Amino acid sequence: MLKEIVIAIQSYGKAHQFIRQHNLWRWIIIPGIIYALLFGVSMYFFGKTATGVIEYLTNATGMREWIQKLQNSFMGFLFTVAGVILWIILMFFYFSLFKYIWLILGSPIFAYLSEKTEAIIEGKDYPFNLKQLFKDAFRGVKMALRNSLWQTVYTISILILSLIPLIGWATPILAMFVECYYYGFSMLDYSFERNKLNMQQSIEFTGRHKGLAIGNGMVFYLMHGFIFVGWVFAPAYAVIAATISILDQKKHIPTHTVSA
Repeated sequence: MLKEIVIAIQSYGKAHQFIRQHNLWRWIIIPGIIYALLFGVSMYFFGKTATGVIEYLTNATGMREWIQKLQNSFMGFLFTVAGVILWIILMFFYFSLFKYIWLILGSPIFAYLSEKTEAIIEGKDYPFNLKQLFKDAFRGVKMALRNSLWQTVYTISILILSLIPLIGWATPILAMFVECYYYGFSMLDYSFERNKLNMQQSIEFTGRHKGLAIGNGMVFYLMHGFIFVGWVFAPAYAVIAATISILDQKKHIPTHTVSA
């Protein structure tokens, strides 16, 4: 899996060179700016909501009052750390909701970028087909909804674990890996659709090659550390990098599912 994570990470460098070489900026900048603006506003309100949720839970359960009565500095420290961890996990959860909304809205653009990337690299001609584009976009929407459902199930489980002292300290890392896997999975699926893999085959392939999904999602998240600029480029770079990584691994895709 580690090797595949490295392949996925390296694909972002290849994606950058590919975008520059073929001048794809117009398909990246405008959607990217819209994403960045929506992301910035959403995360601001998400952060305030997460703080409000934690304050409500601590007051409603009587935890804050109980900790104050104990007058135990160590317990107070554990309580503070647990609150921070819960806030981080809630932000992951909110980010997931925003991310999947964007995946659904941006499916036509992502499907087109993935197709164009493969057409240029493979030297194939994919004539513009509006019906096929909408078919690919609809598949992207279905996969995004499916992944969001499963990720929500795992996130709720992680939220419960985060409330357990000491054990809960590791939950932000677990939540991040879950996030990376499911986002990368959604980016990879545009290539699977073109290779005629149905949704079940796509799920099975990604399950066997988790590193490709995790590595793709990992760089996507790291790019958000570069305020606004990283937000603009992250979505489009992710889908192009995913396409490149799948083309590098194409020999592993079952041959009976690949169109002639």
